[in-house]
Amino acid sequence: MPITKKINRLWKTISQSQKTDEDSIIASIANHLQFSVCKNSESIKPFDIYYSLGLAMRDRLVERWNNTQQTYDQIDAKRVYYLSLEYLMGRSLQNTLINLGVYENCDRALKKLGLDLRDMEEMEADAGLGNGGLGRLAACFLDSMATLELPAYGYGIRYEYGIFAQSIHNGEQVESPDNWLSHGYPWEIPRRDIKFPVHFYGQVKEVRNEQGHLQRVWETEHQVQAMAYDVPIPGYQTNTVNNLRLWRAVPSKSFDFRLFNQGDYLHALEDKQKSATISTVLYPNDKNFSGKELRLKQQYFFVTASLQDILQGFKKKHSDWNVLPKKVSIQLNDTHPSIAIAELMRILVDLEDLEWDDAWRLTQQVFSYTNHTVLPEALEKWTIELLGDLLPRHLEIIYQINHQFLAEVQQHDPNRPELLAQVSLIEEGWSKQIRMPFLAIVGSHAINGVSAMHTELLKTTIFRDFSEMYPQRFQNKTNGITPRRWLLTCNPELSTLISKTIGNDWITNLDQLKQLIPYANQSRFQNQWQKVKQKKKEQMSAWIWKHHHIEVDPHSMFDVQIKRIHEYKRQLLNLLYVVTLYNRLRRNPDLPIPPRTVIMGGKAAPGYDMAKSIIHLANDIAQVINTDEQIQGKLTLLFLENYNVSLAEKLIPATDISQHISTAGTEASGTGNMKFSLNGSLILGTFDGANLEIAEEVGEEN
Repeated sequence: MPITKKINRLWKTISQSQKTDEDSIIASIANHLQFSVCKNSESIKPFDIYYSLGLAMRDRLVERWNNTQQTYDQIDAKRVYYLSLEYLMGRSLQNTLINLGVYENCDRALKKLGLDLRDMEEMEADAGLGNGGLGRLAACFLDSMATLELPAYGYGIRYEYGIFAQSIHNGEQVESPDNWLSHGYPWEIPRRDIKFPVHFYGQVKEVRNEQGHLQRVWETEHQVQAMAYDVPIPGYQTNTVNNLRLWRAVPSKSFDFRLFNQGDYLHALEDKQKSATISTVLYPNDKNFSGKELRLKQQYFFVTASLQDILQGFKKKHSDWNVLPKKVSIQLNDTHPSIAIAELMRILVDLEDLEWDDAWRLTQQVFSYTNHTVLPEALEKWTIELLGDLLPRHLEIIYQINHQFLAEVQQHDPNRPELLAQVSLIEEGWSKQIRMPFLAIVGSHAINGVSAMHTELLKTTIFRDFSEMYPQRFQNKTNGITPRRWLLTCNPELSTLISKTIGNDWITNLDQLKQLIPYANQSRFQNQWQKVKQKKKEQMSAWIWKHHHIEVDPHSMFDVQIKRIHEYKRQLLNLLYVVTLYNRLRRNPDLPIPPRTVIMGGKAAPGYDMAKSIIHLANDIAQVINTDEQIQGKLTLLFLENYNVSLAEKLIPATDISQHISTAGTEASGTGNMKFSLNGSLILGTFDGANLEIAEEVGEEN
C-alpha cells in the first residue's frame, strides 16, 4: 500500500478521536498535559491546563484547516492575500470555542475537572501585534472572511514583543516589554520547512544574460531568512479554517564559526542578533535614523517573504503569468506594505524575466490599496538615502515607475506643468523622499477609504489629482467589526436576550437586528435589556476593584473614552469637560445631575511626548477629583492602565455613553464606535468618519 494511502487511513482514525463531547475534550486535555506539556499529576499548574486546552482545540482546528487548504488547492480558487504590518488579535480561546460550537461542552468538561472556563480564558495573554484600530480591523477581517468561506490568507510579522505593556507610576505612563510569547502560544504552528531569503544593502550592476539582454542584478550584502508561523483562523460554525501566516526573522547562518574558534564570541553571534532584531518588537520608535531603518526593514522583510510564498504557490499550478490576476489578489492594509509594488516588479522583471510593461500591467491588476488616514505624519515617506542604501534595486524601480507615470500625467494634462511636482512619487527638497502612498495608488487598480466621508476627503484633498486621473479606481469600503467577538463573545447576556427574541441569524447577518425595533417600546424587553446592562456594569465595577482597588458605583453613568492617546482624538477636550463638571459641582454640590464615572484608557506612543502629558494630566485630575469628599459619589475619573482588546471586551458592554470626539475630518472611520453601538451604548461624537453612517443607520433622533 502506498505511504499516502496508509497515512490517509491513519488520519481518518485520528480524526474520529477529535470529537467534541465532554469526555473526548477531557481526554485530549489529559493527553496534552502528559505528552505535550510533559507534566505529571504532582506538577500540574492551572496554566498547564489552559495550555493543554488550547492545544486540544488547535487539534480540532488543524483537521479543518488541512481540509480547507486542500479544497482551495483542488479547485484552484482565486485567493485574496491581506498584507498588514499589524494584527491586534487579542485572546483566541473563547472566540475559537464559540466559532467551533463547543463552548458549552468545554465549560461542562472543565466543571467535571473542578475548573472554571472563565479562569482559563483569563490566563491567555493578548496577542497584541498592533497599535489600534488598523490592527483590530485586520483581525476582524480574518474572522469575517473565514465565516464567509472566502479563500483568504493574512500575512504579517510574528513580533516577539507586541505593543508595550503600560503601567502608571506617579501618574505617568511607563512602558515595559510585552513578552506575550513568554509562556508559549498554543495556537501557532511553527513551519521550520518554510523559509525564504530576505536581502538588504549591496549594489546593482548591469550584466548580459544568456539571451544577450542587458539585465539589472542586485548584489546584496546581508541576508536573513523569514520563517513561517501559521495561526488557524476558524469561521463561525463553518468547516472553513483560513490561515494567518506570521514571519519570524532568523539568521541565514547560526554564527561565524571562524570567529568563534578565534575566541571572538560576541562577533561570532552578531549576524544572529542582527537578524532577530527585525521581528523582535512591534513598530520601533522611529525618532532616530536607526528606528526608521528598522521600520523599513520590517516592512520589506514581511512583504518579500509573503510575495515569495504567494508566487511559489501560484507557480505550482500555473506557468502562464497572464493568469496571475485571475488567481491572486493582494490587499495592502494602509501604506506600510506598499514596497510590495516595487518588490513584485523586481521579482517579475529581474527574476522571472518578464518585459517591464507586462510586469507593470500584472502588478496593477493584482494590487489594491486601503488608505486609513489623511494625517500628513501617517503618510509614509522614505528618504532616497535610506531606501537607496537598504534597497538599492527598489529605488531604481521606483524611479522607473515614476518616469513612466509622469509621462502619462503630462499626456493626460499637458497644460498643468505644476501637476508633475504635485503627483510625483519623488518629493523634491533638501532631502528627496519617496511618497509611499503615491506608489500604492499608482501601482493598484483599486483604492479605498474606510468610511464615506473619509473616501470623499481622499478624493477632494490629499489624493485629488490622482482621483481626477483615475476616477474609476477610487471607491469606499466602510470599516466593520465581527459580531462574533464584539457581541456574541464579549456580551453573552445581551446575545442570549437578542437570540431569544429574534433567533440566531443576526450572528452572521447584522441586518437581522432590525427585527428588534418592534420590541424597543415594550416595557418587558426594556427591563430585560436594562438588567443586562446593569449586570455588565457590576461585573466591570468588580473588575476595577480587583485590579485597581478603586470603588466604582455600578449605578452611576459610565462615560467611556478608550482609544490610542493622540491630540486629534481629543482626550484633552474630554478632560476639560470633566474639570468643568467638577468645578460646577464644587460651586453647587446639589447640582441635579446623575452620578457619573468617567473612564479613560489608551496608550501613548513611546516617542509622543504630548500624548504622554495628556495621560499624566488625566491621572493628576483624577487624584484631585477622587479625593474630594465634597463631591464623592457624584463624579469619578479613572484612567485604566494597559488598555488592550481583553479590557475592551469587558468595558464596552458596560458603557452607557462612549466618546468619539476626534477633530472633524481626522478620524478616517473608527471601529470602536461600532462596538459600543452594538452593545447598546450611546455615542457622543463629532460628525466624522463612521459616526455619520451610524447616525444614518440608527436615525439621528437616536
